[in-house]
Amino acid sequence: MARYVLFHKPYGVLSQFTPEDGARALCEFDLPKGIYAAGRLDKDSEGLLLLTDDGPLIERLLNPNNEKQKTYWVLVERIPTEESLEKMRKGLQIEDYLTKPCEVKVLDPQPSVPPRDPPVRFRKTVQDIWIEMKIIEGKNRQIRKMTATIGHPCLRLIRIKSGEYELGDLRPGEWREF
Repeated sequence: MARYVLFHKPYGVLSQFTPEDGARALCEFDLPKGIYAAGRLDKDSEGLLLLTDDGPLIERLLNPNNEKQKTYWVLVERIPTEESLEKMRKGLQIEDYLTKPCEVKVLDPQPSVPPRDPPVRFRKTVQDIWIEMKIIEGKNRQIRKMTATIGHPCLRLIRIKSGEYELGDLRPGEWREF
């Protein structure tokens, strides 16, 4: 019988079981044996990581032709204008590709999220704000590149939902089998 685990990947942890270059890895979290990450979050990103031994599910989730929507909360520097958000909605030219249209909005009210270790830098003169982005692709560091392209660097990135799977109330480092 297949196993399925929802894991809240903390900041600074690789989406793999083998540590590299001194970085933390999934092996630290007493996860069930024989499961693998169905997708990736880079070391600097946090949030929902699905782990399973169900190969066909991993294929369905990762195959770009299936266009599984992923939802992220993104802390950005300064408040983006509606015009900037509209550029993201239509798709942005990043390096050698045009991103697919996405959904993006300023979160109102702003979410309450667990503190990050180490904390995000704070500046008295610059207001940071959480936006929600929903994308159907997942190129390397895509969201960070998109927010930078519109002039609002990403300070923190948390995946909240992937397909029908949600992070829910899991705290960083916690996991739940389902």
